[in-house]
Amino acid sequence: GLARASSMARPAPSPLLLLAVLVGALAGGGEAALLKAHFYRPSCPAAEAVVRDIVLARVAADPAALPARLLRLFFHDCFVRGCDASLLIDSTAGNTAEKDAGPNGSLGGFDVIDTAKAVLEAVCPGVVSCADIVALAARDAISFQFGRDLWDVQLGRRDGVVSSASEALSNIPSPSDNFTTLEAKFASKGLDVKDLVILSG
Repeated sequence: GLARASSMARPAPSPLLLLAVLVGALAGGGEAALLKAHFYRPSCPAAEAVVRDIVLARVAADPAALPARLLRLFFHDCFVRGCDASLLIDSTAGNTAEKDAGPNGSLGGFDVIDTAKAVLEAVCPGVVSCADIVALAARDAISFQFGRDLWDVQLGRRDGVVSSASEALSNIPSPSDNFTTLEAKFASKGLDVKDLVILSG
């Protein structure tokens, strides 16, 4: 758990941590002025602890892969329509959702978000957005190896109701994109060439 992790030697900042910092910057987006740390203290005081406990338990069982998966899930969500959890919406007979777009086919960690949401719905029905759970899960997963929260997550996002595979295809960077296309996609999110290089690995 968190106490055990804090007793271990803290590793040097990793590329994954650099990615997390940039994704955190992306997460502010245009709604940043409406968000605040500890948003749920009055309405669901246990919200952050519930997400943290679930994420840390899952990461402890898969420390090599799950942090990167949850961070990538957050990144892909934020790159289309902002950080609104539209990536979690399932496709219907009349609409292919973001989740089923090609760039999202290899994403993982959905089960962690679903578990946290189910527990929070039992504790505080209809209060905590999936968008905020995704943001918290990414922070908690990356923070695991350091034994402490690495940053405060600005909360108060609302869940999106529109999810389109075509929007995911046109917004999410693809390995087949040339540099000019990648630069334009990143610039549209307020990110520059340095960010592009770091986030592209």
